[in-house]
Amino acid sequence: MQTRLKLLAVFLTILLPSKMALSQVNYDESKVPPLHLPSIFISEKGKVINSKEEWESIRKPEIFRLFESEVYGQIPKDFDQVSFEVNERLDHEFNSIAKLEEVDIKIQLGDRSHSMRLNLLLPKKSNGPYPIILLINHRDPEEDGSLAEEGYWPVAELIERGFATASFHAETVAPDDTIRYMNGILNNLYPEQKEQSDGLKALGAWGWGAMRAMDYFEQHQVIDSKKSILVGHSRSGKAALWASANDPRWAITYSNESGCGGAALSKRKFGETVEIINNRFTHWFAENFRKYNGAEESLPLDQHMLPALIAPRAVYYASAKADEWADPKGEYLALQIGSEVFSQIYAKESPFKTTWEELNGPVSSNTLGYHIREGEHNLTWEDWEIFLAFAKKSLGI
Repeated sequence: MQTRLKLLAVFLTILLPSKMALSQVNYDESKVPPLHLPSIFISEKGKVINSKEEWESIRKPEIFRLFESEVYGQIPKDFDQVSFEVNERLDHEFNSIAKLEEVDIKIQLGDRSHSMRLNLLLPKKSNGPYPIILLINHRDPEEDGSLAEEGYWPVAELIERGFATASFHAETVAPDDTIRYMNGILNNLYPEQKEQSDGLKALGAWGWGAMRAMDYFEQHQVIDSKKSILVGHSRSGKAALWASANDPRWAITYSNESGCGGAALSKRKFGETVEIINNRFTHWFAENFRKYNGAEESLPLDQHMLPALIAPRAVYYASAKADEWADPKGEYLALQIGSEVFSQIYAKESPFKTTWEELNGPVSSNTLGYHIREGEHNLTWEDWEIFLAFAKKSLGI
């Protein structure tokens, strides 16, 4: 009996702080603090940014350094060699419509090395070159051994629409685990990052994986890497945005319901907050991000600046109405405000003419888009179908 009581006490010690934290989550718009966002167009020295030259030489590098130092940590760019070992598999569920390449991407840095697995599916009905859609996948592998989860990665539908599509799993670069995340590129290639307050963590590692996949796409004879799309849902959507801010080779970046630390404004303190996400997922963000636990007002940046770093390349966000945890309004506002760089610096049309409350249906231009659907937190075929209409318009296909 005493042993059982002790175990119960330990359980309650672990559970109660979590329950208390969740009970304090704000879902009431009237309790959102006044929104004071740092200006995208005023430099750290107070200079007003008016031109493309000033943006790209002054303000954009400042904002990038802030995200790198205070939020996501570094994505190391150094390695000596990248090589590709390709196996074409015939025994897969999409064999009637697609070729499957299992690609082991090996990266060498001095006497260190790491290999990651990429699955690439190419349409059989034409010769290409094909536009490419890469999904960063953090979900557990299918129990039946299937390549793709229906809806989440709709391979057949993408192939039938003329896209090549690929995916790699988080496990292959940094396991999505508070301890094991180091058992990937951190231990194998970049161990020095572990000791740095702005060092690489899991989200950055997944972004690094997307960059290595792009290395393969660029040299592939039947892939049009200039028409490339990077997709991430939830935590992978955070990684996709940061990857695209680091790597200008992506034509379109699609973040689906990525919420706090991704698409949504942190300073709204609505749904998941900086403190909650840092305490639950200690392996995602740079150690420096913990300085802003419960102190979002002191952040020198916010997520409206992230799509601005990707401009003038295309950016698309999606939300779900029942997913208040991810703060759909905060996601829309961040993209709406960030779109000012597209319109004022690059003369790209912003489609975000209405307030969040007046929003009615998907909105998009050739470069920017957003939709919100009914339902819960997930990446569904409905999301894909709406996004693909935007992607085809944006890529001109």
